[in-house]
Amino acid sequence: MKKLFLLPIALLLGLSLFSQKYAYVDTEYILSNIPEYSDAQDILDEMALKWQKEIEEKFVEIDKLYKDYQAEAVLLPEDMKKQRENEIIQLEKDAKDLQKQRFGRDGDLFKKRQELVQPIQEKVYNAIETVAEINNYAFVFDRAGSLSILYAKPKFDLSDDVLDEVSSVMQTTRREDRTKPTQTVRSSGQQKDNSQGVNNMINKMKDK
Repeated sequence: MKKLFLLPIALLLGLSLFSQKYAYVDTEYILSNIPEYSDAQDILDEMALKWQKEIEEKFVEIDKLYKDYQAEAVLLPEDMKKQRENEIIQLEKDAKDLQKQRFGRDGDLFKKRQELVQPIQEKVYNAIETVAEINNYAFVFDRAGSLSILYAKPKFDLSDDVLDEVSSVMQTTRREDRTKPTQTVRSSGQQKDNSQGVNNMINKMKDK
């Protein structure tokens, strides 16, 4: 009897959920049509390339010092060898510390990204919220996120409405000039650790 009583409630809840209005946005498309965001990305890319070059030059210098040390080691007294080894080890540590400072989890690039990009993202989120409230949407999905949307009718895409709303607080591309992006928005600061070869050299020193 209890099960029979709960069944209508479950059906009503299910119908209630299905009766909610859904829509989606494409945040990559939205951001690609905000010039301020593109400018911020250009700044971040430029900084990342500059810092990456700076770090690479330091590891090249360390590599040269190590090779020079290897060539001269047989002629050096023990105290001088130890001093040269310690100097190279310290330079390698300084280079890795700088790499972490620039590109680490809370590094300079992350902080600059927060400074430049986060205010734009907040304005976009506020616009999404406003459009959803005006149109009485219960849920708004982001098709650019991790959620897999295999098919979506264009009429449920709020992206242009959101851009129109954002245009009240910042510049956006005119609706007639917007084009859907064919690839994901680039990310700044992606850089590889080029210190592996030098690390191997330094480890040999440390193992002595």
